[in-house]
This record gives sequence, C-alpha cells and structure tokens, in this order.
Amino acid sequence: MSKILHVISSPRGEASNSIKLANAIIDQLRAQDPAAVVAVKDLTKAPFPHLEEAHLNAFFTPIEHHTEENKAAISHSNQAIQEIMDADVLVIGAPMYNFSIPSVLKAWFDHIARAGITFKYGANGPEGLVTGKKAYIAVSTGGIYSSGEAAGYDFVAPYIKAFFGFIGITDVTIVRAEGFAIPGVQETALDKAIDSIVL
Repeated sequence: MSKILHVISSPRGEASNSIKLANAIIDQLRAQDPAAVVAVKDLTKAPFPHLEEAHLNAFFTPIEHHTEENKAAISHSNQAIQEIMDADVLVIGAPMYNFSIPSVLKAWFDHIARAGITFKYGANGPEGLVTGKKAYIAVSTGGIYSSGEAAGYDFVAPYIKAFFGFIGITDVTIVRAEGFAIPGVQETALDKAIDSIVL
C-alpha cells in the first residue's frame, strides 16, 4: 500500500487545470495500486508563512536549545517535512504564475529545505537526505514552454526538479498541460496532457 501526498498550489479549485492534471495522475496511480492512500495538502486553504526572522532563528538553533518561540516558529517546517517523509509518492500541482511557481508553493519549499534534516553538506558538497521517493509535477501554463522561443521563460519545471534533487528526490516526472491561453490549442490541452502521463 503506497502513500501519495497531493500538494495543491492553485486557488482556482475545480477550475484549476493543474489540479485536474494532478488528479488524473493520482487516478492512474490508484489504478495500479487500489489500496493507495492519498493525503491532500492544499496550500491555498492553509498557506505556509513566508520565512521570517523567527523561522530562521529556529532553523539554526539546536533542537535541545529551542525556546517555546522556536518550537512555534518551526512547527510548519516540521509538519511539512514529516508529511514528505511519510509519503512514497508526491504529486505536486504547479501552475505557472508569471513564469514561476505560486508563492504558496515557494513558501512550502522554504520550510522543507532544512540543513541537517532534508540535506547536509559533506566533503563532496550538498547531499539530499529525502530518498526513496517518486515525484510527479503537474505543470499547467497558458503558453507553450516545453519547446520553442518561450522555453527559456520556464522557471517552473527546472526549479522544482532542482529543488527536489537537492533534497534527494531525483526520480521526478514532469507532466505538462500547456497552451490554455492559445485558441486552437486550449480546447485539447488537458486531454493531451492526460494522454501523456507515463507512470
């Protein structure tokens, strides 16, 4: 029985193409493993705070010296990391906002990157500590960014793959639903993306 963590970062609910695509990925995963358990993390309904001084102080203070303020500040980070550690598969919905990811997703990432917890620095450089996970990234965009002149503006897929690789999740599959703002493309964009899913 696998555990799937579904992370939502679009506030558009049922109208969201990234959510629809992520749900399609999860449907196929559950078809392979009907006993799979899905935990949903909707960052738009319970957003993580952007990092402030209190969070950083807590990150860099040894646990044995944590004050009550440190414990409160680090609680979001501990929660996010535990949810990832508990999961076998991550399905991340990532709509493109102004060439990058929504700020709620970036804030979540910021709470996950913890030296000594999710990565460490060794003699050969950084080493990811979150291993044995599979990640699917459901990317939705108004334009076409997988190829052509606009490819250089895609800071969604490269950033997420780099971030996950840094913390040790190297088995990452990008599934793109693109062209939702382009007449003649938008009508079939989601179906085309769903058909491209390879588990």
